[in-house]
Amino acid sequence: MFKRKKPVPTSKIRHLITKLNPRSPISEQYRTIRTNLQFSSVDKPLHSILVTSAGPAAGKSITAANLAVVYAQQDKRTLLIDADLRKPTVHYTFRLDNLRGLSNVLVGDSTLENAVEKSDVDNLDILSCGPIPPNPSELLASKRMGDILKQAKQLYDFIIFDTPPALAVTDAKILANIVDGTLLVYRSGTTELEEAERAAEIMKDAKARLLGAILNDRPKGTASYYYYYGA
Repeated sequence: MFKRKKPVPTSKIRHLITKLNPRSPISEQYRTIRTNLQFSSVDKPLHSILVTSAGPAAGKSITAANLAVVYAQQDKRTLLIDADLRKPTVHYTFRLDNLRGLSNVLVGDSTLENAVEKSDVDNLDILSCGPIPPNPSELLASKRMGDILKQAKQLYDFIIFDTPPALAVTDAKILANIVDGTLLVYRSGTTELEEAERAAEIMKDAKARLLGAILNDRPKGTASYYYYYGA
């Protein structure tokens, strides 16, 4: 059912703090985010979320990956989906080959079960991007995407989508309509206030359920990762 992993060039490898050092202060911050998300879903169950950013280099992909790890560490069957069909990175993070993934399932070349790969983290499976398609937005907006999510919800307790930046393309806005909630990721010193506000407005216009935002790389002397509720 699952493909054999192949080595990924060392220069492409991203390190997961929650996996390598689960007792670190940063790992604890990710667990705090997980707890806050669980509290935010008291009245409405939260089974799927989307992680996006205003622009590039905010750290949204590594944030999505670390969140997936801490959910899996809570013994939840977790699926991380690389829905960035333009510049995918999840396969680098988890050292997968990306020969088959979401794009294959969307066009009917593969089933969800055959495209999903096991990670080296217990309870965490990965659906990488797969071959980059010429029409990402159209594929993500298709009925097939909704069907895939429904099927995934039957197999997993929690599903996380890593999507492209909200200001760059419409992909995150499209998916925000079918997931249970959206997280925005900003980077201190990189994300401009105007960009942050525009990204939030885009998500609100898409009728997204905004869960909050994560601010990466605050200056020394404060937490490296900071979560504020209700963006």
